[in-house]
Amino acid sequence: MWRRLPALPKLLIVTQFAFNVGFFAVLPFLAEHLGTAIGMAGWLVGFVLGLRTFSQQGLFVVGGWLVDRHGVRPLVLTGCVLRIAGFGWLGYADTTAAVIGAVLLIGFAAALFSPAVESEAARQAVRWEEAGHGPRTRVLALFSAAGQAGAFIGPLLGGLLLLADFRTACLCGAGVFVLVLAGHARLMPRHTPGREAAGGTGPAADGGQDGADGGAVRVLLRDRRFLALACAYGSYLLAYNQLYLALPDEVERATGSQAALAWLFALSSLLVVCAQLPVSRRVGERLDLRRSMAAGLLLVAAGFAVVAVARPAGWTGPAALLPAAVFVVLLTVGQMLIVPAARAWVPDFAGPARLGLYTGWLSSVSGLLVLVGSSATGALLHAGLPPAVPWLVLAALPVLAVPLLPRRRPAAS
Repeated sequence: MWRRLPALPKLLIVTQFAFNVGFFAVLPFLAEHLGTAIGMAGWLVGFVLGLRTFSQQGLFVVGGWLVDRHGVRPLVLTGCVLRIAGFGWLGYADTTAAVIGAVLLIGFAAALFSPAVESEAARQAVRWEEAGHGPRTRVLALFSAAGQAGAFIGPLLGGLLLLADFRTACLCGAGVFVLVLAGHARLMPRHTPGREAAGGTGPAADGGQDGADGGAVRVLLRDRRFLALACAYGSYLLAYNQLYLALPDEVERATGSQAALAWLFALSSLLVVCAQLPVSRRVGERLDLRRSMAAGLLLVAAGFAVVAVARPAGWTGPAALLPAAVFVVLLTVGQMLIVPAARAWVPDFAGPARLGLYTGWLSSVSGLLVLVGSSATGALLHAGLPPAVPWLVLAALPVLAVPLLPRRRPAAS
């Protein structure tokens, strides 16, 4: 499949890999840094992490609007420059205000380049399917697997860099994006094949206006089924965000340190790298997009439930990491079902000329839910409640999201 892919989808897949290497060399260790080196309270750590997600996911709609208007290349290059500046700032930030400023810049950088890369990957996947090469989910599964390969290497790299200090990890993460910026300045085409002007009448330069006008936004806001899909996807993203909030808390409780955290992240990423394509192939033969997302949400809920059942026993030591490991495995398998299906579904709602806007909105709704949910989760984890309660609450959210999934797949608009 890789050999048969055109050059642009290959570049997008490699881009996703490189983005995640730089990002995950820093992010998994941010909560501990904020709590120990900066001295933030638990609720404030949760708020900052949620703010980082919201400034990224919540502003995806801005990036999506811009990519429909200006194309992929300028958004990717600008985002890389801002990410370099944000990581450099975070490495030297030693006050709450400075940390928040750096985190906002890091998130906004991704709000520019990620919708560009993700929407274009979806567009190229649809072209692959229309050319008769196979289902679009296969291309998007490869895209996800590449991202998780980066997420596998990133925490291991970050764990080694932390032997020096957090600043070193931040500066090396910035260095990765310097390389990405240089590579894309040279390799990213100025005109993206397959982009269409308003109304889908034919190929156009990277500047289709349909996603930029108010009419496109009004159409989106009237599409209740797409908005429901965005809310369901948001419940998954809130659950996934617990890898950075609830999971570090559980690892710290079980072992007295967060040394095992990098290995649990590595386990998650390695599972996706090894299993994403086989899972997508087999699921694609048996389940439609709605059933795939529903099954994924239920697996995510089961992961939280496992920790909720084990938590009252209060086990400690290496063996006490087993529930956390099961949680990571179930969350990851759920992710493998949810993410390619959601990305493959968006083009059917959006049509080709509004794909950036719809991709951005999907993530923006999710980011808003994460911002609210992360602050609540941070408070919930440190509220002195019975130990199973926070995990049971988190388990309930994906279950409640299943009925939100649209019942049928729309024709592309």
